[in-house]
Amino acid sequence: MSRPEYTAPPEVFYNDDESKKYTTSTRVQHIQAEMTLRALELLNVPPSQHILDIGCGSGLSGEILSEEGHSWIGMDISTSMIANAVDREVEGDLFLADMGSGIPFRAGSFDAAISISAIQWLCNADTSTANPKKRLMTFFQTLYASLKRGGKVVCQFYPSNDKQTDAILNAAKMTGFAGGLVVDDAESKKNKKYYLVLAAGQTDADQEINLDGVKMDASAMVTSKKRRNKKDESRKDYIMRKKELMRKRGKTIAKDSKFTARKRGPKF
Repeated sequence: MSRPEYTAPPEVFYNDDESKKYTTSTRVQHIQAEMTLRALELLNVPPSQHILDIGCGSGLSGEILSEEGHSWIGMDISTSMIANAVDREVEGDLFLADMGSGIPFRAGSFDAAISISAIQWLCNADTSTANPKKRLMTFFQTLYASLKRGGKVVCQFYPSNDKQTDAILNAAKMTGFAGGLVVDDAESKKNKKYYLVLAAGQTDADQEINLDGVKMDASAMVTSKKRRNKKDESRKDYIMRKKELMRKRGKTIAKDSKFTARKRGPKF
C-alpha cells in the first residue's frame, strides 16, 4: 500500500471523503488517542498549558488535550479536515495553514506543541518549486520562535527511511532545539513509533522532558549549543531575540555547537 504522502499533497489527499473516513474510523481514533497520550507523557508538562497541535486534522488529538485539561490551537493544511473539526465542535481554536510555510503565531505564544503523524509530509517535494530542506528549516525556526522559553515539543512521525529521519533531526538541530529521537517498540516493524522530543531553550528543573523508560536511538540524538546565561534576560529582550531568529531564516543558529549522544535502555 502506497504511503499517503506519496499519493498527493495533504490538502489534496485529505479531501471530504478521506477526511470523513479518517475521522470516523474507530481504529484511527484509538491509535490517535494512544499516540497523543504518549506525546503528553513525553512532554511532561503541568496542567492547564497552552498547546499548539500541528497537523491537527479533525481534532482527534485536540480532544485528548482538552480531556487532559489543556487549552489548544490546531493548525492544518486540509480544509476538509478543519471543516470536520468545526462540525465536531472541538474545544480548540482552528487555523488553516501550511506548516512548511512557517508557524503563523507571535513569538512566545505557546507553552508546548505536539504533532501526530504529520511532519513527514515536509520531506516531500509536492511541486517543482517546493524544497523539503527549506520547508523543514522554516518549520523548525518558526516553531522555535512560537514557543515560550523552555517550551517543549513532541512530534510523532512516520519516516519512510533513515534519510528522512536525518533530515528532520538536522533541521531541528540547526535551529537550536535540544532533545532527541525516542523510538518505541524499536524491534517491531508494525508497531514501531518515532517521537521527536525537543525543548526550545532552558526548562525548569521539575519540568524536564520525560525520557524515562524509553529506548533512545543514540545515533540520532541532538542537544543544543552551550548557551549564554539568560537569567537576567527580560521578557522584552527574549521576544526581540525570538523575532530576530525568525528574520534570519536559512542561517545556521547553532553552527558552533557541540552535539552529544546519550543512551538510555528500556525500563523493565
